[in-house]
Amino acid sequence: MVPKTDAAKRTKLRIWMAVLFVVLITGGIVTNRSHHLLFHYKGFSDQVKQYRPLIKKNLAKYGLENYTPVLMAVMEQESGGTGGDPMQASESAGLPANAIDDPKRSIVQGVKHFRHVLAYGKRKHVDFATIIQAYNMGPGYIHYVAEHGGKHSESLAKQFSLLQVHRHPELYDCGGNRNNFRYPYCYGDYTYSSKVMKDLHVYRGEKTSDDTF
Repeated sequence: MVPKTDAAKRTKLRIWMAVLFVVLITGGIVTNRSHHLLFHYKGFSDQVKQYRPLIKKNLAKYGLENYTPVLMAVMEQESGGTGGDPMQASESAGLPANAIDDPKRSIVQGVKHFRHVLAYGKRKHVDFATIIQAYNMGPGYIHYVAEHGGKHSESLAKQFSLLQVHRHPELYDCGGNRNNFRYPYCYGDYTYSSKVMKDLHVYRGEKTSDDTF
């Protein structure tokens, strides 16, 4: 027969463990719900700023509106907000470069492409710089980085670029221009992530109803 004092101690221990479990679970839920990645970016051109409402509207369809400054930074790098395909999204849709000639369609496709690489990047546990680079180089870059430490670097981007160049040298030759800064890494732009993120500050904070820039 177990002494009453021991039984009481065990009961109290179970109660405290149950309380601790509830606190940890509840705390985790609160943290996950109230804190999100936020972005701050300055220096958008007027051409890019005009597309902010449309970018945000399309991101909101997927609950990703807090990434509005990110997509604006991508557009700034891709086109400066000019042309019929300001997101340079044609190739991500399986079309020839600049086949899209409607900014609205370009933004719709650019958001879809970003959503895809974002979701894949999260599944593969790579850093955010890799996800940005994958907008330029495609989801294959995410897989490559995941197998090489999970963190983007220009060195890894160069390695991945060369792999594609060796597979399709007739396609990725920098137009035959050996003076192109990318040569011989002619698949994508190995500096892309650095260019997009140079003025893009990523931090955690309370989610608000608007972007933070």
